[in-house]
Amino acid sequence: MPASITISACQKHRRLLSRGIGLGLAIGLALAGCAVGPDFKSPSAPKDVGDVYGSPGQPTTTEAATGSKTGDAGAAQRVVYGSELPAQWWTLFHSDALDQLIRSALKQNPTLASARAALRQAGEIFNAESGALNYPNVGGQLGAARNHAFLYSVTASDFTLYNATVNVSYMLDVFGASRRQIESQAAVVDYQRFELEAAYQMLVSNVVTTAIREASLRAQLQALQKVLDAQQKQLEVIEKQVALGAVARSVELAQRTQVAQTKAMLAPLEKSLAQARHQLAVYVGKLPGESGLPEFRLDSLQLPQNLPVSLPSLLVRQRPDVRANEALLHAAGAQVGVAASSQYPQINLTGSIGVTQIQLGGLSASSALWNLGAGLTQPIFNGGALSAKRRAAEAAYEQAEAQYRWTVLTAFQDVADNLRAIDADAVILKAQANAESLARESLEITNNQYELGGVSYLSLLDAERGYQQARVNFVAAQAARLTDTAALFASLGGGWWNRPKDDTNTDESPGGS
Repeated sequence: MPASITISACQKHRRLLSRGIGLGLAIGLALAGCAVGPDFKSPSAPKDVGDVYGSPGQPTTTEAATGSKTGDAGAAQRVVYGSELPAQWWTLFHSDALDQLIRSALKQNPTLASARAALRQAGEIFNAESGALNYPNVGGQLGAARNHAFLYSVTASDFTLYNATVNVSYMLDVFGASRRQIESQAAVVDYQRFELEAAYQMLVSNVVTTAIREASLRAQLQALQKVLDAQQKQLEVIEKQVALGAVARSVELAQRTQVAQTKAMLAPLEKSLAQARHQLAVYVGKLPGESGLPEFRLDSLQLPQNLPVSLPSLLVRQRPDVRANEALLHAAGAQVGVAASSQYPQINLTGSIGVTQIQLGGLSASSALWNLGAGLTQPIFNGGALSAKRRAAEAAYEQAEAQYRWTVLTAFQDVADNLRAIDADAVILKAQANAESLARESLEITNNQYELGGVSYLSLLDAERGYQQARVNFVAAQAARLTDTAALFASLGGGWWNRPKDDTNTDESPGGS
C-alpha cells in the first residue's frame, strides 16, 4: 500500500486555545506533537501460511537407508515443527573440528569484521544526528581587537575591544521533520544490525557446506583410488597373461586405457578438494595453503536425526534478511515524513547573550548584550520540487514494500525447498545404497568368474565401471543429505534469537536483535 501522509496527535492540543493560553504558545504546543508521514508498524506474517511449509501432506519423517555401508548417514530424519533451533546449530553435526573451525572464522573473517564496522558507523551517525536535531545548537565566541579611531573628530586614540558571546539556535520540530529523520537513521542502524546477523549466518553456512564438500570429495577420491588399485592389479595379471600368450595384446591395451581414464578422473577431484581447502582457509581469515586446518571426512560428521523447524508464522521475525528489509521499509517510510514536512513552515528560534568591554587608556567600560528571535520560513514557490521529492519518497516506500514482500516469499520458498530436498535426499540415498551394494556384489562375482575364464574381459570392465559410478553416486548422496540439512537450518534463520542476551563473546555474536 502506498504511504499515507497524516498529521497525528494534534487535535488533543486544540482545547488549549480555549484555556487562556497565548495564541502563539498554544499553536506551538499543538503542533509540537505532530509528525507527518506514515507511522510504521512491523508487518505481520502472511495470511494462510498454515502449519507446515510447502504443499500439504508433506511427510515429517524421511526414508531410512539400511545397510552396513550407510551407518548414521542412512538414518531417518524427523521434522519437529515448533521446536527451537539452537543458536549454534552447527553443533548438531557433532563435529569438534567443525565447531572449532567456525569459532575461528567468527573471530577472524574479514567480511564479518566489515559488517561489524558498518554497524558501528551507522550507530555513530545516529548519535550525531540525534544530538544535532534533538538539542539546541550552542556556540561560544570570544574576540579581541585593537582599534584606532578619531574621537570627537579631533583626537586620535587607540582602544581595545573585547567581546564574549554565547549563541543558541534551535529548529522547532513542528511537523516532525527531525523526529522522522532520526527515526529513519535508527532504522538504518537496525538494517546494519540484521545485515551483520545475515553475514554471520552466511559465514557459518558456508563453512559447514564447504567442510561437507571437502569430506565428500575426499570420500570420492578414496573410492576412485580403490578402483584404480584394483585396475592396476588386474593390469599386472593381464601383462603376465600376454607374456605367456594366453590373451591378446588388445586386452592389455584396453586395460591400460581403463587405468589411464581412471587416473584422469582423479585430477579434477584433487583440484576441487584443494579449492575447498583454500576456501576454508579464506573463511577463517588465512591465506590459502596455510597449515592448521582440520581435515573433514564424512564419517566424522553425524547426520542430525531430529530437525527443529520453527512454525511458518514465526519465520518473518527470525530470518535476518527479512528483518533487514523490514528495517529498510521503516527507513523509507520515515523519509516520506521528512519529504512531506519540507512543504510546511519551519520555525527557527535563536538567542544570544554576551559581554562587550572597551578599554581606552586607563579607562574601561563594559555592557551586557542579549537578544531573542524567531524566524518562520514557508515555501511558496519552488517549481514543484518539494512535491516531486515527496512523491519520489512515496515511490521509494512502495519499492521497499515490494522488495520486503519478495524477500518474505523467497524465505518461505527456501524452507519449503530444503524440506523437500531433505525428503528426496533420503529416498535417493536409499536407492544409491542399494545400487552400490548390488554393484559391489556384481563386481566380486564377475571378477571371480573372469579369473576362472567364465566371462570375457569386457564384462569385467563393465562391472568395474558400474561399481565405480555407483560408489561415487553413493558418496554424493551422503553429502547431499548433510548439505541440505545445513541449508535448512540456515534458511530458518540460524537460531540467532536463541543466543543468550548476556553473551559477552562479542567476537562471535553480532550482539543485537
